[in-house]
Parts: sequence; C-alpha cells; structure tokens
Amino acid sequence: MIVYFFLGLKPVKAEIKINGQDSKKISNMLTGVFFEDINYAADGGLYGELIQNRDFEYSLHDKKGRDEKWNASMAWSGDFKIEKENPIHVNNPNYAVIKNGNITNLGFDGITLKANEKYDFSVFAKGTKAIVRLKTASGETLAEAVFTPSNSWKKFNLVLKPYKTVNDAHLEISTNGETAVDMVSLFPQQTFKNRKNGLRLDLAEAIAAMHPKFVRFPGGCVAHGDGLHNIYKWKNTIGPLESRIGSRNIWGYHQSMGLGYFEYFQFCEDLGAEAVPVLAAGVPCQNSSDGGSGQQFGIPMEDMDEYVQDVLDLIEYANGSVNTVWGKKRAEAGHPKPFNLEYVGIGNEDLISDVFEERYRMIVKAVQQKYPEIIIIGTVGPFFEGTDYREGWRIADDLKLPLVDEHYYQSPGWFINNHDFYDSYDRSKSKVYLGEYASWGNKFYNALAEALYLTGVERNGDVVSMASYAPLLAREKHTQWNPDLIYFNGNEVKPTVNYFVQKLYGQNPGDIYIESSIKASDNAEANKRIGISVVKESISGDLIVKLVNVLPVSFIPSIEIADLTTTENASYTVLAGNPEKTDARPITQNITVKEAFSKELPPYSFTVIRIKTKK
Repeated sequence: MIVYFFLGLKPVKAEIKINGQDSKKISNMLTGVFFEDINYAADGGLYGELIQNRDFEYSLHDKKGRDEKWNASMAWSGDFKIEKENPIHVNNPNYAVIKNGNITNLGFDGITLKANEKYDFSVFAKGTKAIVRLKTASGETLAEAVFTPSNSWKKFNLVLKPYKTVNDAHLEISTNGETAVDMVSLFPQQTFKNRKNGLRLDLAEAIAAMHPKFVRFPGGCVAHGDGLHNIYKWKNTIGPLESRIGSRNIWGYHQSMGLGYFEYFQFCEDLGAEAVPVLAAGVPCQNSSDGGSGQQFGIPMEDMDEYVQDVLDLIEYANGSVNTVWGKKRAEAGHPKPFNLEYVGIGNEDLISDVFEERYRMIVKAVQQKYPEIIIIGTVGPFFEGTDYREGWRIADDLKLPLVDEHYYQSPGWFINNHDFYDSYDRSKSKVYLGEYASWGNKFYNALAEALYLTGVERNGDVVSMASYAPLLAREKHTQWNPDLIYFNGNEVKPTVNYFVQKLYGQNPGDIYIESSIKASDNAEANKRIGISVVKESISGDLIVKLVNVLPVSFIPSIEIADLTTTENASYTVLAGNPEKTDARPITQNITVKEAFSKELPPYSFTVIRIKTKK
C-alpha cells in the first residue's frame, strides 16, 4: 500500500555521511540472472529456433492428456501423416510424410522475418524433390529454395532471404511426390555472438545489458520436475540435436532441449558470467501432479548411485579434460577447453523431509569428496521462514555448505519494511544466494521496493553472495507466472521497470562496501522509505552511491565524504516516475560532484551517482 500522508509537505532534508575508512569486502558477483524454462522462455523465446515442434515430438503427455490437439502434428497443417518406421534417430521416432501436397508451420504465433536478412533452413529428408518457401499470411512468397532428397535420410542446409519484414509469416514445404521430413529448422543467422543453434539476439542482448555476474539454470521447478519421471536429465540435452530427448515441461508445454547444457554453458561464457546449474536433490517437486500433492517422493535408493554419478558426470562434462569420457563429449560439441564450472546447486524449494534429506546428503557428500573445489549451493525451502527453512539451515550447518539458496516472493511493503533482513545474519554460517525474489508486480512502486531492498542486500554483501530476480522471461500469450522481468513477443522485447532497477545494479557493482548513514530529519516513517548503499569498484576505482526515495515527496540530500578524495565530475542517473505506472526509464547526465551531492531527488526515484576517486 502506498503511503500518501507526506503529500503537501515540503521536501524532506536528509543528512548523509560516508566514511571512507569504514569499509568491508563484499561479494563481487552480487547481481545475476535466473533462467527458467517457464512462460516459453526457451522454445519460442531465448532459443533462436523459429519452427515450433520441428521434430514432431509433441505428445498428449506434455499436457497430461488434457488437450487432444497437443500431439505430434501440433503447430503443423497440410497434407501429411506422422510415421515412425526407420526414423533418423531412436530418440526422435516421429517424422512427417508429405504426399502430393504441402506442410505448413506457423512457428510461435507466426514467424517474424526481417527484410534482406539471411535465415538458415535445415531439414532431414528422404523421397522426392521438394520446395521450401517462406510466405506471408496472405500467401505471398518471400523466399524459396529447392532440395532433392534420395531414398535415405540426408540433412539439407539452405539459406533463405526474405525481401520483406513481416511478423506473421509461415514456412511451407511442398512436393509433387512423396517426401519424408524431420528436424525442420529455421534460424536467423544473426544470433547472439553469431552462434549456430544460437540464441535470439535481442533477448540475449537485453540479458547481457544487465551485466550479470552469474546465470542460474535450467530452472527452479523445471529442474526437479513434475514427478519422478520428469526430473530434468542434463544428459538428454547434449549431443546432436536429433539425438536429444525432449521432455514434458512442468509448466504445461514441451521442451525440445535444443537449448541444452552445452548452450547454457556457452551462453554463460559469452556473457562473462559464472554458470550455476541446479540439479534435483533426488526428489521431484513435492507438489507434483504425478504422486505429489504435498508429499515427498524420491528416486528409489537402489537407483541413487546412478543418479549421483550423473551429477558427478556433469562436473566432468564442464571441467574434464578431452581425455575424460564426458570432457570428450564437450570437445566433440566444439569446446575442447573446460568451461571452468565453479558452482553447482543441489535442490530447489524442496520439502525438507527425511526422504529429501537422505538423498540430498548422499549427493552433497559425493560432490564434496570427488570435487572439493566445487562450491555447492544448498536449499532451504520455498520461504524465508517456517519448518523447511529451519530444517534446511540445520542441514546446511551440519554439511558446512558454502552457500544456501533462499527464495521469497512478497508484497512491495514487505521489501520496504525488511531491507534490514540480512543485518543480523550470523557471519560464521553459510553465505546466502537469494536465488528467487520479486515484489509481486511490475509497477514502478514494485521496482522501487526492490531497489530499496537491494541497498540492504549490498550492505550485507559479506553474507549475501548472489541475488537474482525471478522469473526472467515471459512470452506474451504464453505466460504461466506473473510478474516477470522481461516480456516479449515474436518481434519485440518489452523490459519492465523492474528490469531497469536490476540493470542499474548490474552495471554499477562494487566489491567494497563503504559504511554510510542517512537521516531524514526526525521523521521515522521517512527514514524507512529512503535508502542508501555506497560501494567501491576496485578495478575502476569508482565510488558508486545508490539512493532510493520511496516517498511521495522529494528529498534534498546533504552528502559528506570523509577519507575519500573524488574527481570533480560525476555520472548521475535517475529513474523516477509515477509509482502506479510502468513507463519510468533511467536518464543519465554528467554533472559536478558538488551538484550531485546536493541535487534534489524526485519523489519515487532511484538515483545512481558514479564518481572516480583519487589515490
């Protein structure tokens, strides 16, 4: 609830003191991103593939049999039938046979094409000559190419270059004979870092602009899955695309696994971010529709050795030499050098039951024994309090885990009133990864509440090592969870105002926290709704002052610095606007330090002052 009782009052004056000698080291990777395949974040989202159900492997099971149209023909129309005899790979049993006609794919709500850009089309085919065309909704041909299969499966690679920009195109394959097709793919050549089988450029660039220090993947609930048979299996997501095993998504659709573990690691490397893969703790989600509903079921203990080995194999895949079994597979995928994985998360928001604990301890101890250098991130349940939280911390203490993963989604008022949440944490215990948090809304008021809370997170950067807003991405018309950080459709990326708060924190990090105090006259309520964080970035030597005003009146700071010498000029960024709207955007200008330290801060605003310091 927004408090308006300040209306009609004069601006609040605030005295701010910054003590350069009173400082402490904090985490240098505090802000990152959490990617989960929810809201069509992967297929139809970050993954650059433009064809939906390219391998004809959608099935009724993806939606638990609730949608009879959700089958191997989903997203396709035309003159074809699905067959299984002699497929291109045993893991990809379905393919389409076109006979004297055509087959059409609309992609994800239509295919977005840009004029004169090149698109890589590929297909496995056998049979007679066929033509592939990109067409508008009205049937106009934008580009076409011919391929001539033989009697056995062969992969064809062609380039299509549409002459017009459209957002509702479709792909058509036609033949006057009989042609079988599978793995029908259309990729823009312009992907993030121009990677083959790469990522959608504008979405990846929006993530990169946040300067994330880490990426947690492939999800939260997606990782531990909907029932025992839906636990995410990383080995199903690597190797040739036609050999990967797709899976039902816990959020009610299909995961092609085209965006797999190799691509996740490569994305982290391209971002310059640490990879943080999260693996199930031998149990699925306690709320699984398959044998769940508040109960906790686990992988049978007689199968746990195999599961533990999968976890160890992942570390070998990431870090092993080319002479190891799994390091060789990484090299075969095009990356002979290790990915230098440092973190592994075990568990996600789990019910801390005996079933969980037995398997969790087994996995953690195996990793600790074989890979003592790996930083294990444990789990303490889905809330910031309660039985699971307390039990999760008890186990973390006993196992001496370096990090635990805390999650909470709360009202903006909770974040405003609790930005001292980590002030009293025991510094001798496990560090905290705030893996999922959000204030239940995309209005500017929500974003400001999060900005204020993050001043407390930075202040406690000696105990909070990492933090990531969640969820990250959501495709319009296919959203299972709100709010999200970045919304998008086929041709447009729509960052929220919450995104700009995250971006300002990501672009203005520090590894040294400098103690400061802020006092807004004698108004206790005002002091709750203004916040400050002062950090220094060792590499650049920059001093960064973050000021948050969640008051309906402006405040005038009076900033004094002791034992720090600054240059004369400052970068001054303000994010301000109507708390009930979503259109606030940051504005940056260069002004003098003197002006920056006395400039009136607007009502409902987040300000970042960045200054060079002198030695």
